[in-house]
Amino acid sequence: MTYGRAEFERDFGVSRETSERLETHRRLLAEWSERMNLVGPRELDAFWPRHALDSAQLIKLAPDALRWVDLGSGAGFPGLVVAALLARKPGGAVHLVESTGKKASFLRAVIDAAELPAKVFNQRIEDFGAGEGPYNVITARALAPLPRLMAYAKPILDRGAIGLFHKGADLDAELAAAKDALTGGAYRAEVLESLSDPRGRIVRIAKAT
Repeated sequence: MTYGRAEFERDFGVSRETSERLETHRRLLAEWSERMNLVGPRELDAFWPRHALDSAQLIKLAPDALRWVDLGSGAGFPGLVVAALLARKPGGAVHLVESTGKKASFLRAVIDAAELPAKVFNQRIEDFGAGEGPYNVITARALAPLPRLMAYAKPILDRGAIGLFHKGADLDAELAAAKDALTGGAYRAEVLESLSDPRGRIVRIAKAT
């Protein structure tokens, strides 16, 4: 069965207006990918079942969160998708951190065209630090192994955010390697099933209380 825009609207209970924002993202992604390395043709074909669904499931894990920050935003997953779902919520905002200038320009183009509540920071994650926090949620998808990701996220996690990080089949090895990064119990890590990929996982990390 094909999974597309209609199925996405059904599964997330979103309006036609919201899915139109995501369709704008998909359209611009196709246009920009013809002249720069964002995603390949196969990934474009999988926009709704793989990328939109994979990104939007994070909203279900933090339904009350309004201030999000996405590290290494690239083609806009999950940051732009989360922003589209927050567009009608008062106070909703997503900050996108992307060091590559061309990718940052793409993100801004989608934000403008789809009228998303988002802001791009064209800088290295190390320089971003805690950003314009505090934030409710910090995200990253296919950015770095968990030990390095924890180093990037620490300034934001330490100010009260929860981390929702997409991970794949090698998660157990990453968790073992991140033992020191989790600083012996200073943070709690919970592994959740992915809605979009039976091999995928979402790691939820929060500062231990």
